[in-house]
Amino acid sequence: MLRFLGRRLWQIVPILFGVSLGAFAFLHAIPGDPARLLAGPDATLAEVQAVQARLGLDRPLPVQYGYFVRNAVVGDFGRSYRSGDPVSRVLAEHAGPTLELSVISTALAVVAGMTLGTLQAVRRNTLPDYCSTVLSVAGISTPSFFLGLVLIYVFSVNLHWLPTGGMTQLQSVVLPGITLASASAAVIARFTRSSLLEVLGEDFVRTARAKGVTERRVLVRHTLRNALIPVVTLVGLEFGFLLGGAIVVETVFSWPGLGWLLVQSIDFRDYPVLTAEILLFSVEFLAINLIVDVLYAALDPRVVYR
Repeated sequence: MLRFLGRRLWQIVPILFGVSLGAFAFLHAIPGDPARLLAGPDATLAEVQAVQARLGLDRPLPVQYGYFVRNAVVGDFGRSYRSGDPVSRVLAEHAGPTLELSVISTALAVVAGMTLGTLQAVRRNTLPDYCSTVLSVAGISTPSFFLGLVLIYVFSVNLHWLPTGGMTQLQSVVLPGITLASASAAVIARFTRSSLLEVLGEDFVRTARAKGVTERRVLVRHTLRNALIPVVTLVGLEFGFLLGGAIVVETVFSWPGLGWLLVQSIDFRDYPVLTAEILLFSVEFLAINLIVDVLYAALDPRVVYR
């Protein structure tokens, strides 16, 4: 296991290098000049060139990338063009709200999705199965921005139960959390149903039933654990997407997380923040995939990493 973990950690290095190179080249190819935005619309050419020189944008792109890599290795991603603060501080300020929203949304999605999926599998081809299937398909099909606006209209504008957005009080996380969790819960429910139905048809399940084991014990002790591997993979991916910044939902609810920061940085052509965010998202996905692989061995003794 240790050799497996060491090999996977070493593989992260070339992946991050490729991601940083692609992100740097792509972002600098986007039309727009951050120096012009900083200098103002009425700035002269000389003033714009002075800002470019101060930011280092007058150097050739390979030289700029070399400076970025050299500083990034020691954790220095430069300063934000928009605020002038260190990029690491900017990311830290917005990572907390995104982490809070992602953890709550993932927990809601796992509980609701696995409950619906188990109900669908146990009550297959019955009215509860059909009703929960309709809910799952509706959750997958409904765009998050539309669901968010509907929730705001119902619970904030009409009922005045919850705030419309921002992160001003504890209740502020309810609507964006439900909005984010709905699509993930629907997907988890479908995966749970399919996985459970597949395991319920295995020989060891029929043997347990033939021995007189109760249906509840068969479901909890024999079926769920063997059906969790594909669900764990999906939950890890969903959590990675949420942790990477739910751009649409954070924008709709003015949630000051990484997704909201990404939109603001794109508008301002804030290259240091954008590049660092893309690298952060890559590290998150790599770490989550590694954790999921380790969980495989914990859930299934047949999985052994050498």
